[in-house]
Amino acid sequence: MKKFFAIAICIMIVTSAFAQQEEVAADTSWMNIYRASATKINDLVHTKLDVKFDYDKSYLYGKAWITLKPHFYATDSLTLDTKGMDIKEVAIMKGLIKSPLKYRYDSLQLFIQLDRTYKGGENYTVYINYTAKPNDLKVKGSAAITDAKGLYFINPKGEDKNKPIQIWTQGETESNSVWMPTIDKPNQKSTEEIYMTVPSKYVTLSNGLLISQKKNTDGTRTDYWKMDLPHAPYLFFMGVGDFAIIKDNYKGKEVSYYVEKKQAPYARGVFGNTPEMIKLYSEKLGIDYPWAKYAQIVGRDYVSGAMENTTATLHQESAYQNSRQLTDGNSWEETIAHELFHQWFGDLVTAESWSNITVNESFANYSECIWDEYKYGKDFADAHKMEDMQGYLLSGSEGKDLVRFIYPDKEAMFDAVSYNKGGHILHMLRNYVGDDAFFKSLNNYLTTNKFKSGEAGQLRLAFEEVTGQDMNWFWNQWYYGSGHPKLDISYKYDAPTEKAYVFVKQTQEGKAFRLPIAIDVYIGKDKARHKVWIENKADTFVFSYGSKPDLINVDADKVLLCEKTDNKSAEEFIVQYERAPNYLDRKEALDYFEKNEMKELALGLHDKFSGLRRWTINALAKSKIAGNKEILDEVEKIALTEKDKKTKAAAISFLAQTEDKKYESIYSSNVNDSSYSVSGAALDGLSKLQPSKAYELAKKYTNDAKGNLGKIVGEIMMTNGTEADFDFVASNYNDSPPNQDKLGATGVFAKYLLKINDVAKVKRGIDHIITFRKAIPEQYWIYTDPLFKGSLDKISKAKGGEIAEYIKTVFK
Repeated sequence: MKKFFAIAICIMIVTSAFAQQEEVAADTSWMNIYRASATKINDLVHTKLDVKFDYDKSYLYGKAWITLKPHFYATDSLTLDTKGMDIKEVAIMKGLIKSPLKYRYDSLQLFIQLDRTYKGGENYTVYINYTAKPNDLKVKGSAAITDAKGLYFINPKGEDKNKPIQIWTQGETESNSVWMPTIDKPNQKSTEEIYMTVPSKYVTLSNGLLISQKKNTDGTRTDYWKMDLPHAPYLFFMGVGDFAIIKDNYKGKEVSYYVEKKQAPYARGVFGNTPEMIKLYSEKLGIDYPWAKYAQIVGRDYVSGAMENTTATLHQESAYQNSRQLTDGNSWEETIAHELFHQWFGDLVTAESWSNITVNESFANYSECIWDEYKYGKDFADAHKMEDMQGYLLSGSEGKDLVRFIYPDKEAMFDAVSYNKGGHILHMLRNYVGDDAFFKSLNNYLTTNKFKSGEAGQLRLAFEEVTGQDMNWFWNQWYYGSGHPKLDISYKYDAPTEKAYVFVKQTQEGKAFRLPIAIDVYIGKDKARHKVWIENKADTFVFSYGSKPDLINVDADKVLLCEKTDNKSAEEFIVQYERAPNYLDRKEALDYFEKNEMKELALGLHDKFSGLRRWTINALAKSKIAGNKEILDEVEKIALTEKDKKTKAAAISFLAQTEDKKYESIYSSNVNDSSYSVSGAALDGLSKLQPSKAYELAKKYTNDAKGNLGKIVGEIMMTNGTEADFDFVASNYNDSPPNQDKLGATGVFAKYLLKINDVAKVKRGIDHIITFRKAIPEQYWIYTDPLFKGSLDKISKAKGGEIAEYIKTVFK
């Protein structure tokens, strides 16, 4: 699963969003609960389901034939997870004959007395006739997985004419037991058959292959899906809707994209790199894609990012992008890579417990960088690694082990430690053992544990077998320990002895980390590399050189997960920018130039990587040298000649803040650019020079305004618009993703509502604000509610009467 919103909030409030996720009011009883792996009494073997959907009631009518066997010890009983169901019949199957069984049901689990005692490894099959009622079940979700109904009916009665009718499932963590009886634990594996009866106008998707389709006399059709290879119950999936199916292939296996029909022209633009990703990952891991097909489907109202159901990944509708959005780059591509890698790490080998979710999510997180480096270059991948590391460092998660057995709820494991930190730990491990050993070790882990469950300890054994090294020091420090090093680095050159000294202090509380690193020493045109270990709270490294080095570059490969104070001089940072090879070498130097307000910050305008050129433009825009003629001239050249659309947009935005009429021709010539980023920046520039013209253009663009253009159009319409613009302004605000930009726009939107006289429209606008507020997990309201309350208070005071009373009703 790829999650987004929690990190957006973390960055937005620059505080402990993920840490707050684990706070449970005054109840601390969870601190005494050890979350062991689920005990195996019975093992799933095969699951056969026959399901029909009641769209009016949002029910599922199901029949299940579940084959199991005692794990080792003989047993005469079976417990199944069956959340919120009506249980109609429970029986043991003897061939085709059903014999009733005694059972007890407590609304969450079904306790079955078997017909006799079964020995370890002896198969038996139980039959269950049931009704699933997902909307009647009240269950708690998390910041990453916002609820846990398992089965979702989207607009089932077709009452919303602007939304399609769909059904999809979401099993992680233990929610598929809302719609199918199972042992809903990640250390279970089962093969699968599903017969899905649906209105014949819809298509279906499930795990494995579509074996047959049968038309029924009542206007329905029964699709038969079969999965021959075992996988975990939380990875079972069903999707139903009016989808177009766009088909690719990989080595004769179907690779398909299920999208709404209006999105079909853009499906390959979004998902079309999937076969190439499969090839890359297959080759890197030495294990060809293990499943019979790979499908990806986009579901309405799915808010958890994306989910790696075996052979059938589900994406939220943020994946949808048109050709203009794709001109700026595929914003969903790393998510696509992330979920695909789960087909090996998570699906082929599954975390045996949520405590060990790192063997799923950390790998999927790091796979994004593997793809980025292959497709877009090392700088691109390193920039992504840095952003992920910052996400962890800002999360306030220093007290959490990567593998941890004490937590308030299983959902709390889906955090910046399991994703961001765990991914970066793999990057350090890869650097330490080398590429060949790293990927051979991954192959060893996957091959040894395929179709079974795994944990961090098995991963260690796989690396030890390949490398011949004891790796306990690394696992104890990074997997079974918490925190990260905080380094203070200083330098001295002693001319009389011709020795260069590097002093490294670890300033974090508690343990000292063991850190194998490279130190590069630059003198003139030469560079010498030294491999060293940081092991103590204070270490000194001494190197003999005949002249003072121009630069000593600690952690020369820039792989450490750490906070760092590097006490270099300005001259040394200039050398680092000009000569050291990595993205982070240059970024650290530019950060220094920005912090110290140095003109050398402008070096970044000519960086080889567009991402750093763009960052430099934005940094210069906030600096005291932003108005220098040389800077303005350089940025103008970028606005005129830059090929990268986002960087070009940044340059135009830089010029726009000058409000100088000399750049109007740049805005006019780019306002219709194919890129929403460029077009939006140009429109913003025009709005500062010719507000009335910009307003007319904004109205013209309302039918095609997404991304940055949509943001700028929305701001112009909210600022300058009239009541006649309400439908666009309200929809633009409501449809924008729940992120920091939307928080910033909330106050502007509330101010726009003050212009509206139609009470029904004002209420609708208030509803949109409340909907956004509810989309934020409740544990974060302490940070965001002051903004919402302030915005709504202004409306309440200005409008009074019915509107004020309405706000009291909806804002609680």
